[in-house]
Amino acid sequence: MKRTACAVLCIFVLTFLFSGCSREKKVFDELKLDTELEKKNTEFCFDIFSKLNEEDYNKNIFISPLSISTVLSMTVQGAGTTTKDGMLKALKYDGMDLDKINESYRYILDYLSKTDKTIELEINNSIWIREGKQIKKDFIDINKDVYNAYVTELDFSSPNAADRINKWISDSTKKKITDIIDSPIPENTAMFLINAIYFKGDWAEKFKKQDTFTAKFQSGNGQTKEVMMMERKDTIEYGAKEDFKVVRLPYGKGTTSMYCVLPAKDVSINDFIKTLDVNKWEEIKNSISKAENVTLNIPRFKIAYGTKELRDCLIAMGMEEAFTERADFSGISEGLLFIDSVIHKAIIEVNEDGSTAAGSTVVRMIDGAAIGEPLSFIADRPFLFFITEDVTGTILFMGKLYDCEKY
Repeated sequence: MKRTACAVLCIFVLTFLFSGCSREKKVFDELKLDTELEKKNTEFCFDIFSKLNEEDYNKNIFISPLSISTVLSMTVQGAGTTTKDGMLKALKYDGMDLDKINESYRYILDYLSKTDKTIELEINNSIWIREGKQIKKDFIDINKDVYNAYVTELDFSSPNAADRINKWISDSTKKKITDIIDSPIPENTAMFLINAIYFKGDWAEKFKKQDTFTAKFQSGNGQTKEVMMMERKDTIEYGAKEDFKVVRLPYGKGTTSMYCVLPAKDVSINDFIKTLDVNKWEEIKNSISKAENVTLNIPRFKIAYGTKELRDCLIAMGMEEAFTERADFSGISEGLLFIDSVIHKAIIEVNEDGSTAAGSTVVRMIDGAAIGEPLSFIADRPFLFFITEDVTGTILFMGKLYDCEKY
């Protein structure tokens, strides 16, 4: 695979599209999801993306919000006092009851596992405990029950310990992500909490390969690259406002889709990202309607983002204490325990047939020894994209294509 600049942002977001629609309201009620949780997850999505964009201003970004928030929600089950408060603040759950949060996760993860059978969507969680480390039963039980986590002990000093964990990640992402855990594993590592998500979906209306042509893509840094541009001229779900254009491209039966958001020519991609919040996202979605005879051009692209350390972003969002020796994870085990790192890796490939994406997030915890005209959407310059499950509004993946290479 040719080199491609990468950038990724990931957050678990429950945004509920078309709130006035009775079908979505019915699903909302059946899933026992909370409107407050929906809004806070959306806030978290754009907050962490904004923080990552500050670090990777001139790079591609691609993450799985669902992966990040899921594994942090697993971790917070063992947090107490101000450590718990800080983690809930970073996740935008401050002021919310943890049982209520868990109930929503239980139903959303169950629902996503049973969504559109014409697409592949697999979400797996695991906890790897250092052999002999005493972990409290309540912490294990809640993660098994709500997050369906696979839990096992492992001799971290074994030469193949990292390989075993990486194999689980590889198997859970269909070999798309293979090498997050480095060997040897540090002696003070107490446990790993891991989420892995894999998505593969064919477009409901595929692009014809014979219509793909060589075109120019102007990267965010001003360089012009040659790319393979896919094209369709069709009835498209399209929207536009003064500062953006947007298209919604469904996968499979249409409940899962990709949104591509193209800022106006006089608005840079990074300036547009600064405007993203809950209200802006609603404005983007609500601008969409079916439009006839739209010319749609999108480049084939691949992004491999990672391995990305999320520590600084999460500290800036309010969970600093969890990374220090002041951390209170007494709900996991006795003695000093704190988070050493939160690392994320994600990949995506978009072509004429559809999209393949995978993401994994690892929390490493250690003992206390260390720290009007014809309509068109021509994506020939940087743009944002989201892969969403549109019945629940879950943002599975989110990215910024800042640079693009021909493949």
